[in-house]
Amino acid sequence: MNYSEQTVLQAFRLYTKLARDGVLGKEAVQIYNADEDVRALLELFSQEVHCAIIKTSEELFLVPETKLSPFHVSNEWIKRKYLRSGATNADMYLLYFCILVLFGSFYDSYQSPHPTRQFIGMDDWIRLIQERIDHLKSHDEEQLKTSEKEFSYNWSAIIEKWDDMDDIKETAKRQSGNTISRMSFLHMVAKFLSDQQLIREIGNNEITLTEKAMTIIQRFFMAVEYNKGIFEFLYGFDKEGQHAGHQ
Repeated sequence: MNYSEQTVLQAFRLYTKLARDGVLGKEAVQIYNADEDVRALLELFSQEVHCAIIKTSEELFLVPETKLSPFHVSNEWIKRKYLRSGATNADMYLLYFCILVLFGSFYDSYQSPHPTRQFIGMDDWIRLIQERIDHLKSHDEEQLKTSEKEFSYNWSAIIEKWDDMDDIKETAKRQSGNTISRMSFLHMVAKFLSDQQLIREIGNNEITLTEKAMTIIQRFFMAVEYNKGIFEFLYGFDKEGQHAGHQ
């Protein structure tokens, strides 16, 4: 398709700002919605850097889809910025596991299109993680090893890391300092998600998903081609895709 010079330049200006900041505001959303050519060019530019454009009602986001993207956030960067010194791959496994459980807690099925709760407390998040850990423990060692190969998730390391954390300190009302506890770990995970504009703290130690997160979850996490059966295994869905049982 041939595009006018003005259209190409307008799309390029938007893309460069998107590449620089990762997000554009409402005016860009209006252009994206109204101008088919600009929208097509932005999509082409984003695909060239292995990214997807995520649109909410008021913002456009540039989200990396693969590790090949120059905008991909590496595990080493997450360790340095959000986890403790000496953090290992097991910490990263647990971080991703906690995120999966958090996102799953807002939906009553891994293929449900809309959240079924508005917010979740940190204490409930811990409880739901413990439920999934107990579910993982219900599998024998051979089943876990087979699943680890299939999903590239080290379930055994996740179980061990979670169990090693000091749950005695959970008796304290709030744990957000340097204490090695499950709550302090979740606060680090929450900080990462908040900085990525995926959750928002709403007070009273409760968090909610952002529109960006809901769009990403609906577009990627709920797609079988992306979740590759992880939610079925993690939540013990049967073949008909029954309720996750998180409530």
